[in-house]
Amino acid sequence: MSNWRLIIKVIGILLFIESGLLLTCFIMGIVYEEPARYAFLWPMIIAWVLGMVNQYIGRGSSLNMSRKEGYMIVTTIWVVFTIIGMLPFLFSGTVPDVSSAFFETMSGFTSTGATIIDDCDSLPKCIIFWRSITQWIGGVGIIFFTVAILPAFGVGEVKLFAAESTGPFRNKVHPRISITAKWIGTVYLLLTVSCVFSLIGCGMGTFDAVNYSFTITATGGYGPHSDLISDYYQSPTIEYVMIVFMILSGINYTLLYFTIIKGHFRNFFRDSELRCFFIIFGGATIICTSILTAHKILDNNFDTSTFSAFCNGLELSFRDSLFTVVSLQTTTGLANCDYTLWPMPCMPLLLFIMFAGACAGSTSSGFKCVRWSLIYRVTRNEFKRILHPRAVLPVKYNGQIINTQVIRTLFGFTALFVGSLLIGAFILAFSGIDPKALATHADFRPDLDFDFYDALGLSMSSLSNVGPGMEYYGPAHSWSVLSPFAKYTCSFLMLIGRLEIFPVFILFTRSFWRKT
Repeated sequence: MSNWRLIIKVIGILLFIESGLLLTCFIMGIVYEEPARYAFLWPMIIAWVLGMVNQYIGRGSSLNMSRKEGYMIVTTIWVVFTIIGMLPFLFSGTVPDVSSAFFETMSGFTSTGATIIDDCDSLPKCIIFWRSITQWIGGVGIIFFTVAILPAFGVGEVKLFAAESTGPFRNKVHPRISITAKWIGTVYLLLTVSCVFSLIGCGMGTFDAVNYSFTITATGGYGPHSDLISDYYQSPTIEYVMIVFMILSGINYTLLYFTIIKGHFRNFFRDSELRCFFIIFGGATIICTSILTAHKILDNNFDTSTFSAFCNGLELSFRDSLFTVVSLQTTTGLANCDYTLWPMPCMPLLLFIMFAGACAGSTSSGFKCVRWSLIYRVTRNEFKRILHPRAVLPVKYNGQIINTQVIRTLFGFTALFVGSLLIGAFILAFSGIDPKALATHADFRPDLDFDFYDALGLSMSSLSNVGPGMEYYGPAHSWSVLSPFAKYTCSFLMLIGRLEIFPVFILFTRSFWRKT
């Protein structure tokens, strides 16, 4: 690594951003006259001072950034942001220990939404707002936001974009990456503001609407309340509005840009990945609705006395299924019901949905629909090649021929993703529950065990940045009973899942550290 000073300089620039975010929460605490606001004062000063020191050390550095520097900055800044960002939780006393604070903050910046806080309603508003801001800034990518302003500091931005952007394709809306970032940021802001006013229009309070909008557009999952959405608000309209914005946030932002800003509506539904996204969540919703309805009828919990009662019951099953499937597939992680209580045939499907993910180029994580679409096309071509060995069968996606490098990267990512999932589950199965945390837990359950199915759900949820897991670790409970080692393991899985594995794992290769 020959350009350390440039790395330090860029990290310093990013620390100024985090200092500004902490200042926003400090002001929020002043507005609501909360003593917890002082928990943001020292972290804000630390971030600002470190930013100044980094700028001084990095002065006069070369402005030529290689891919190595880009990967190093992207991975390092997520960890640095998390270390500084966890300080308000510790200083305010809302989180009891370092491992829990690190987990909570990493979950925020990676827009995962898994939490160790059992009672969010008791938190100061400035702390709730900090949780939401970490997700909102981390949702579209800390680096992606920053490439819009890096040219003002005389730093090139292309390698950072390449290191942080997700998916096998990197479509641009403009030849200059900084302009691309500004337009994508505009779409992100439009979605957020639209979601805020839509929720307010449905009767939600302004503070809740802002926080939920931050977490929905970031496909994060942190909410200002611990109760299920249907229990707290009892408003189907609010749930349907959330569904709409979760779907929009799971769509490729480049596609949204060309549709919303440029008005290219005709090409919207021609996108192969978007069709795959709709097919997966549409099919899963129909299956879950059918299973839930049949289960209620068999258990005599479904009112069929009148046609109106039947339609109401069917609508509830449909709404619960649609909300849950969309929330899990877009990796938002919000919940309007406890899906862990659903019939067992739904569970494998929900695990697949957590794995599937939404669209590349969106704020969601997971495997991504573009990869499912490509795998389908490659597999279909192989069947044709078996029947016609001499045929020339290029893989096409959206009318373009895909080169072999993209296909090699696709299967390499698939192997790493599945391997990380299984290894993470194996480690979690051994690290398991912290007996001390379980004994002091509000929902004390001495019979609570931890098996491989629980570990697999936690690993899947962390790697796909979903938030809630399976069984006890679903939407009805926090993850506070996990051991410190398990929390750090989940945090690492969140990081590699958010950055799509390669930028993190490449730092552990020998060739990365060789001089070129």
